[in-house]
Amino acid sequence: MAIKITGTGSYIPSSIERNSDFNRHEFLNTDGSSLMQNNEVIIEKFKAITGINERRYADKNLTTSDLAFFAAKDAIKDAQINQEELDYIIVGHNYGDVKHNTEQSDTVPSLGSRVKHLLGIKNPKCVAYDLLFGCPGWIEGVIQANAFIKAGIAKKCLVIGAEALSRVVDKHDRDSMIYSDGAGAVIVEETDGTGGIISHESATYALDEAHFIYFGETNNSAITDQRKYIKMYGRKIYEFALKNVPTAMKSCLDKSGYQITDLKKILIHQANEKMDEAIVQRFYKLYDMEMPDSIMPMTINNLGNSSVATIPTLLDLILKNELTGHTINEGDIIMFASVGAGMNINAIVYKF
Repeated sequence: MAIKITGTGSYIPSSIERNSDFNRHEFLNTDGSSLMQNNEVIIEKFKAITGINERRYADKNLTTSDLAFFAAKDAIKDAQINQEELDYIIVGHNYGDVKHNTEQSDTVPSLGSRVKHLLGIKNPKCVAYDLLFGCPGWIEGVIQANAFIKAGIAKKCLVIGAEALSRVVDKHDRDSMIYSDGAGAVIVEETDGTGGIISHESATYALDEAHFIYFGETNNSAITDQRKYIKMYGRKIYEFALKNVPTAMKSCLDKSGYQITDLKKILIHQANEKMDEAIVQRFYKLYDMEMPDSIMPMTINNLGNSSVATIPTLLDLILKNELTGHTINEGDIIMFASVGAGMNINAIVYKF
């Protein structure tokens, strides 16, 4: 028996927000004071660090559960399964459904139930629920699906990562330029043969790190509403990730029984180009090796950081030959890895 990804899907919004569009924003410090640099310099530095040229925003009439539904339909079709046979629908997200120009996040009913409703699934034994695990939520959902199947309580699971971060960004915070919207989904099921999910690793660092990413007030002190926005301590996250993610990846690989030279691709959460490169470089240095060329496909330059959606979207694009220069073939060993709010880290070694 093998537990494998048998279908993938994604939804990439059509609306493009380019770096130049942020020239009209008034960026402020956390205390509400003006930044010393003009927007052109701020944007240029942002591009150099993150690698982001543009990002995607969902249409105003859509919410996170809509994006998740679109990706789910795509994955179900790709896997060629009967959706009534799904045992679990697991939706990784962080902020629920936030309608355009509203202040409140809506999570009742759960996004899992909303996706099941939109799919029109009648089977009550198909259990739908949400998973809040920061940006690593999709990987954690796959790990949970794997556990359900191993335990004999499921055969087919739909795991989705979806987010509409454009609805929770503070336009007066330069970090708002990082975030984007999108969704990715996979079908995980028990199959004949070998391969699939080989090993996994998860961790939560919450003693000192729990609030590195949080919900906070706007940088503009003139705004008096009670709305909260996604906020982060970027330097602390960077240092945390470089210290802890490579060792988690090594632990996961060592448990798999494969060698680092066996890895064909590393699909890492698209958080920040420089940070991702530094993580993978440090991972290889743990084995006294240099990072190979083309090991780390990236989409952040034109899709931005869509949180839980980045890795399943990246996987879908590669498997459907829509990411130039990257392929995954039968027998390839790859690694998924992510870090995000919590602070949470996880990884999977997978054989196609």
